[in-house]
Amino acid sequence: MSVPVLLVTGFLGAGKTTFINRLLQQDHGRRIAAIVNDFGSINIDAALLDSSADGVIGLKNGCICCSLQGDLMRTLRQVLSRDPVPDLIVIEASGVADPAGITQSLMDPVIWTQARLETVIGIIDATDSARQNDPLWLAQLRGSDVLCLSKTAIADGADIDRLRLAVSVRGNKLMLDMEEPIPLEALFIGDAPSRNHPTVPVHPENRFCHLEWRCNAPMDLQQFQTAITTLAPMLLRAKGFVQFKGQSEATLFQLAGNRVALSRAPEHTDTGSALVLIGERGAFEPEVVQSTLDRLAPH
Repeated sequence: MSVPVLLVTGFLGAGKTTFINRLLQQDHGRRIAAIVNDFGSINIDAALLDSSADGVIGLKNGCICCSLQGDLMRTLRQVLSRDPVPDLIVIEASGVADPAGITQSLMDPVIWTQARLETVIGIIDATDSARQNDPLWLAQLRGSDVLCLSKTAIADGADIDRLRLAVSVRGNKLMLDMEEPIPLEALFIGDAPSRNHPTVPVHPENRFCHLEWRCNAPMDLQQFQTAITTLAPMLLRAKGFVQFKGQSEATLFQLAGNRVALSRAPEHTDTGSALVLIGERGAFEPEVVQSTLDRLAPH
């Protein structure tokens, strides 16, 4: 029997990991495999999914987490070879990915006999209304079967109305609000007619660049905040774990657009700091980012 697959797409910082975590925490009794396609070798999203339960294998609802390192087909075969086989596979696409490429891979007849693409779920940040003419954002919207609005609780009502209108004129898609409970069954919509029509993929490979930064020694919180404020104009997304002086536990740092958040990190996070910072070529200057962050390291 073929295992259903949910593909979760959405722009950088839209809320994909939050969405998947909520699925994992539901009391549905399904054994779920979560495959994360993170940007860079520091796999922050996989750690955040792990934090929803007790470990990588055998989480509270019996899910499995693994990283999508390179070949999707190879990763899927590894997941499907587990005993028992998962009841559902959830794939989180990178925020810089056009889902068309992953969709085409999953339509492979050999894979289809074991794992069938059930639904492509697009996460849309309700506070990011300026993104509506972005080619990648539009490709992610076009490639989705179901749309979920995130962050509606902090978005302007007029912006949400305009966003709903803009989305509706581009096609009649089921639209859900992430602030409301979304039963897992609501995401199973059957055959998606849009997948029967060829699409022209967007190729964002040369549009974005990133920097991975690590520091083993605890940093000063105020100096870190000053550095991030300086770098913020050139960043689309930044995330990672930070160790501050005087604190025994690591802190989860997230930047999406003009929003910055610090919160408690998963308990199993390694000591030290590890960050991934992403921006657009031309605006993002890796050397400036590197030198600014390096000055935070105690000497």
